[in-house]
Amino acid sequence: MNSSPHQTVLPEGWKRPRGYANGVLAQGRHLHVAGMIGWDAQEQIVSDDFLPQACQALANVLAVLAAAGAGPEHIVRMTWYVTDKREYLAAGRELGAWFKAHIGHYAMAMSAVQVVALMEDRAKVEIEVTAVLPD
Repeated sequence: MNSSPHQTVLPEGWKRPRGYANGVLAQGRHLHVAGMIGWDAQEQIVSDDFLPQACQALANVLAVLAAAGAGPEHIVRMTWYVTDKREYLAAGRELGAWFKAHIGHYAMAMSAVQVVALMEDRAKVEIEVTAVLPD
């Protein structure tokens, strides 16, 4: 996978975070990707399990990026909304492997939040992304 063209920010004396960046400096055209959930192009949820939904949501993010001429290396911010943090944490190893294979880097600001529910009743995860493409 390509490495990010953006610059990560780490305050002096801070321990480097694992799996994300504290901040990202980027210059270019901004692409804001709406919250993607674990459904396919026909809006059918792919599974009732967290991991397949998360992988599908990430694949949907990558599809939107590709449609704009962008790739995962352009991601500067990612926000996860999950309905059960325990499921998210339990899927960590497999999810990390999928992430590395398809996105390839963690040079992005990232947040994860547990929410009571998502708008689609069967959805367990929703992922928003901001990407910055070169001018």
